[in-house]
Amino acid sequence: MVQQGDLLWTPSRAHIERAELTRFMRWLAAERDVHVSDYESLRAWSVADIETFWAAVWDFYAIQTSQPYTKVLGKRDMPGAEWFPGARLNFVEHVMRHVRPGKTAIKYAAEHIPLTDMKWEELAEQVARFATALRGFGVKPGDRVVAFMPNIPHTMVAFLAAASLGAVWSCCSTDFGVPSVLDRFAQIEPTVLVCSDGYLYNGKSYDRRGEVEQIVAALPSLREVVMVRYLDAHATLPTGAHDWQTLMEATPLEPLVCEQVPADHPLWIVYSSGTTGLPKAIVHGHGGITVELHKGLGLHCDLKPGSVLFFYTTSGWIMWNVMVGGLAVGATAVLYDGHPAAPEIDILWRIAAEARATLFGASPTYVGLMQKSGVKPRDIDAFDALEGILLSGSPVTPESMQWLYDHVRRDLWVTSQSGGTDIAAGFVTGSVLTPVYAGEIQVRGLGVDVHAFNEFGQSVLDEVGELVVVQPMPTMPLYFWNDPGNTRYLDSYFREFPGVWRHGDFLEINRRGGCFIQGRSDSTLNRYGVRIGTAEIYRTVERLDGVEDSLIVNLDLPGGRFFMPMFVRLAPGVTLDDALRKRINDALASACSPRHVPDRIYAVDAIPYTLTGKKLEVPVRKILMGYDIGKAVSRDAMQNPASIDYFIAFAKAQTDYRIDP
Repeated sequence: MVQQGDLLWTPSRAHIERAELTRFMRWLAAERDVHVSDYESLRAWSVADIETFWAAVWDFYAIQTSQPYTKVLGKRDMPGAEWFPGARLNFVEHVMRHVRPGKTAIKYAAEHIPLTDMKWEELAEQVARFATALRGFGVKPGDRVVAFMPNIPHTMVAFLAAASLGAVWSCCSTDFGVPSVLDRFAQIEPTVLVCSDGYLYNGKSYDRRGEVEQIVAALPSLREVVMVRYLDAHATLPTGAHDWQTLMEATPLEPLVCEQVPADHPLWIVYSSGTTGLPKAIVHGHGGITVELHKGLGLHCDLKPGSVLFFYTTSGWIMWNVMVGGLAVGATAVLYDGHPAAPEIDILWRIAAEARATLFGASPTYVGLMQKSGVKPRDIDAFDALEGILLSGSPVTPESMQWLYDHVRRDLWVTSQSGGTDIAAGFVTGSVLTPVYAGEIQVRGLGVDVHAFNEFGQSVLDEVGELVVVQPMPTMPLYFWNDPGNTRYLDSYFREFPGVWRHGDFLEINRRGGCFIQGRSDSTLNRYGVRIGTAEIYRTVERLDGVEDSLIVNLDLPGGRFFMPMFVRLAPGVTLDDALRKRINDALASACSPRHVPDRIYAVDAIPYTLTGKKLEVPVRKILMGYDIGKAVSRDAMQNPASIDYFIAFAKAQTDYRIDP
């Protein structure tokens, strides 16, 4: 059986020769007289002089400006760092400079739509037309254009058109409930809403026109509504709304003019999960996003013109924004709208094969589903175009990485990465120049001065600590929308270590530079003074026969006591008896330590998840500690809202554990 840290893959000479990282290092030597021989020396240089590094990335990728920056970094304060002051640019120009007639910009499919190509010239024409339509609506720089849309090409067209005008984009997926949409959009007072009549998921159509009516009625700032008839070409429109197709046909084709805006002009507003309170409205700017997406997708994901990027996502997750970034580096973006395992359980692999994806991305949870379902992608296709697999969204297990080598292709770069919506980037990430070890994130990101801090604020290796960043990054939020005095911003990242970004994840960095995310630090299991990350517990438990999923929390009780229950979802036909409890406890004691053994184990029908696939450890802990349910969790921010009912009932029934566990 594979063990954490086992060597799984080493890059070939061919991989190294054609890598964007290799091209960048050669460029540094020729153009900057910077000589580095491997990834780690490149990373060390990038954080020793972050201004020189980011200037090099800017020039290497020929970031277009109508007015150059006067300095790479004006103010260095965190928060409040000032990147590329003086520069005037527009993110959309960096997409449109890749227009190549006859070449494919977007491939898209849905449960009811076969894989279809959108050529670059078609994308450019639609963006230009919709930009003209928005301009006709009176949209100007700084106005908010929002979308309640599925993951389809219209959504990308609307974003690129809005951003070309200097408008600020924000999007919610059509599976969001009305309260969740309003929690987000009401904060930012949008002027235009782009929406669809509904969506299809797991073979069922969901008409969302009623929800659109409610959203429009609750947003008095809206001036215009445009609806895409996605499910029904004859669907009745909301009162006063424009039909997308009719609007596009009636709008003249005019040249696309990208408004030149300062580097810190807002590009988009994205949101924290909102599971435990009003979502944070996170603002990113044109300059930071443009340079970071080129670095992250070009240097770390090895994308370039001719690459094909397929990451399963909804339009409401930050990975959708990353997919747009694929267009900015000249890659083809593959979109899929629908259930990730319907109509066939291996549908994503079939789309990846048909689209000839070069980089395929999904969550570790999805790979775990494939493992347990017996899917073998190599029986579908040889995947000879596939160069790498990107795993993101939660910690990855060694077994999942090994499964990809066993059942997809041996000569495959498997990279696990971890970042956040907060920065639209990765803290710890991938390098095609670096070996792949089981269960390990390969490297710390270039230009990202990331460390694991112990409780004394000291950087440590081979120990679990808080993930922190000690120097500014270009995509740290400009601010939170409607956050007077930066109060929520400061409280979110800078409360514990002033002047240092604390992300809220547990991180361990080993001496060769490999990284492990050990779960959220705000869901810490602290027993007898030892801090325990949840990732290692889940890995141990979920590879046991009969256990399909799990969740563990630690409840702090009066008098310094605690109670640590574990909840498990079992395979069909499996019963949680004393023998299985013993197997779970013995496995944790052996693989981890006796401190990792839960006080009690309970069987549940489902483990609750956020819309982006993270386990709801903190909300469950709050519910079990007696917090107000409405403040502890938002059902609209969950994948499976009914799963929380068990924990609500559990909290009401188990009052004794707060007294005598």
